[in-house]
Amino acid sequence: MEIASLIKLTESHGGSAMVLSKGERDAGTVLIVTMFRGMNAKLFERMPQLDGTRAFIATKTQDIEKPKEFFDYIDRRCRQDPDIWVLEVDVDDAERFVELLPR
Repeated sequence: MEIASLIKLTESHGGSAMVLSKGERDAGTVLIVTMFRGMNAKLFERMPQLDGTRAFIATKTQDIEKPKEFFDYIDRRCRQDPDIWVLEVDVDDAERFVELLPR
């Protein structure tokens, strides 16, 4: 349900979204890969905050000179935790988009 709402939110902001990895339906961790026109990928993960919320925080940025390393990292995470959902979002101003996401 959360993934479906994230896809609709992406589309409402003029972007596109694609599920790269399907995880556990009710309790899987959600990772969001943001990019704009297929470039400048960033990985956002939910992290606990001091106020008790769980905000999406950028945890990895794609290196222009070694782009494969970024997706290798995501593949490793999926092998370590088969419950992970990975959603790729191609949208303008990724940081602003991520700020709109529920905590």
